[in-house]
Amino acid sequence: MRNTAKITTAVLAAAALTVGLSACGSDKDSAKDPGATLTVAATPTPQGEILTYIKDNLAQKAGLKLEVKEFTDYVTPNTAVQQGEVDANYFQHKPYLDDFNKKNGTDIVPVPGGTVHLEPLGVYSKSLKKLDDLKASATVALPNDTTNEARALKLLEDNGVIKLKAGAGYSATPKDVTSNPKNLKFKELEAAQLPRSLGDVDAAVINGNYALEAKLSPAKDALVAEKAQNNPYANFLAVKKGDESDPRVKKLAGLLTSPEVKKFIEDKYQGAVVPAF
Repeated sequence: MRNTAKITTAVLAAAALTVGLSACGSDKDSAKDPGATLTVAATPTPQGEILTYIKDNLAQKAGLKLEVKEFTDYVTPNTAVQQGEVDANYFQHKPYLDDFNKKNGTDIVPVPGGTVHLEPLGVYSKSLKKLDDLKASATVALPNDTTNEARALKLLEDNGVIKLKAGAGYSATPKDVTSNPKNLKFKELEAAQLPRSLGDVDAAVINGNYALEAKLSPAKDALVAEKAQNNPYANFLAVKKGDESDPRVKKLAGLLTSPEVKKFIEDKYQGAVVPAF
């Protein structure tokens, strides 16, 4: 009995030690290591290009190891942050993030430090020289995500093409159009598909980053484009709630709003992308 008791005690002690070590290891693994690589999800243009500029020119001096993962849609960067597959993302504006969190039960938040840039939404066409040239029953393609569709409709309203129901705001859809003198038809497409739709529609309202990827300039090629002043659609760095104080995230947020990045944006994009700080 005595030997049995000793063996049992030893087994229990070993088990307790194993649990203790596992717990310590878990704590260590879950802690944010200031020296670890910060992985950021981004759409390729301009966000990926801006992050790559930082990685190549500013990150090392700031003591930041940066990895950029590029995605071509507006959903995966947020799900990747929520699931911990990446540390942060840089691709979206506040109305889109608010809508995404509400619909998906996620808790992604902007990183304190302000917005970085605005990509003006523009109306493009292969056949028209000006917006007034839209003919009766013409087809206009719109981004199909809630906030960017509302943004596109607001751009059309601001330029006298349609009128929207009062209070439609950030969730406006074609159903909220109260005046459509030219009886325009709206074709809702994923934002990334809009540049490729230009051969099939009379005009398309295209997000700035996808316009740039298609070699379209909001400053030069758009029939009309958004104004930067007081625009709520500027982009920012975002993380899962609770990660805002990660020292690596703070470093990147500071670099994104540095004078060097402002000059890079102005020089490279020539008004197609506008600094928002």
